[in-house]
Amino acid sequence: MSANQYGKPRKDSFFNLYFTSTISIALALFMVGLVAFLLLWASHTAKYTKENVVIALVLRDSTQNSDIQRVENYLKSVDFVKQYKYISKEEALTEYIKNNDDDPTELLDFNPFNASIEVNLNAEFANENSLKEIEPKLKTYDFIEDVVYQKDMISALNVNVQRISIILLLASALLLLITIILINNTIRISIYSKRFIINTMKLVGARAWFIRKPFINRFVINGLIASFLASAGLFGIGYYLKQLDSSLPLYDWHFYAPIVALIFVSGFIISFLAALFGINKYIRMKSDDLYFI
Repeated sequence: MSANQYGKPRKDSFFNLYFTSTISIALALFMVGLVAFLLLWASHTAKYTKENVVIALVLRDSTQNSDIQRVENYLKSVDFVKQYKYISKEEALTEYIKNNDDDPTELLDFNPFNASIEVNLNAEFANENSLKEIEPKLKTYDFIEDVVYQKDMISALNVNVQRISIILLLASALLLLITIILINNTIRISIYSKRFIINTMKLVGARAWFIRKPFINRFVINGLIASFLASAGLFGIGYYLKQLDSSLPLYDWHFYAPIVALIFVSGFIISFLAALFGINKYIRMKSDDLYFI
């Protein structure tokens, strides 16, 4: 054996212990943040999709400008409308020709399209029950010939959104439970390696709070460092996805704030409680019992 092995203690063992536990906690918190990331992304996508569902108010040919102004004033005053756009007969014909490469006026000698107002609803109103209440209100205007929207598509959209939300919520709950177990076990293993130090402090008369304090502080700091690393990892994923689709709200602080808050709160609370319970176990344990665990 070399002199270093006998005469010099391994100074890096303490660092390696906490470094390993910090990385383990960071990976666990990263997975929690990733699921929260997917939940918010799914929520944003669902909201975006719902708000792009169009309800067309088909106007009669006899509709006057004053009538259009009247219904526009109504649409401005209600809470279920996100935005609306008036489409004239000429604009409708132009759009049809552009999409179908066919001009129906050549055959019919007149423009068969009606003027319309395209309405986008706020996301919370883009469902069957709300539309059943909204449709009669719009049809009270006698110059509105019909209210057209894709009922089957809206129904299927809401069903799919609900299913995906339930699956992600269950996955989140399961992953959070696994994360708590992983972090708890990581911290307990770290404390286990220091059980004789805890016992020595107890034997020389140190009070329980004096023994707990350095360990809890250390693991709470580790939890916060791990939270920072996990958040940085999510920002990295957000940066990559932003390159793929610049329309995603991945650099909006409103998007990241709840995720980062969840990661840091989880890292702090789980680390604190795991350290507290782990240390208390060895403080209460008799010296002789330490050799049999």
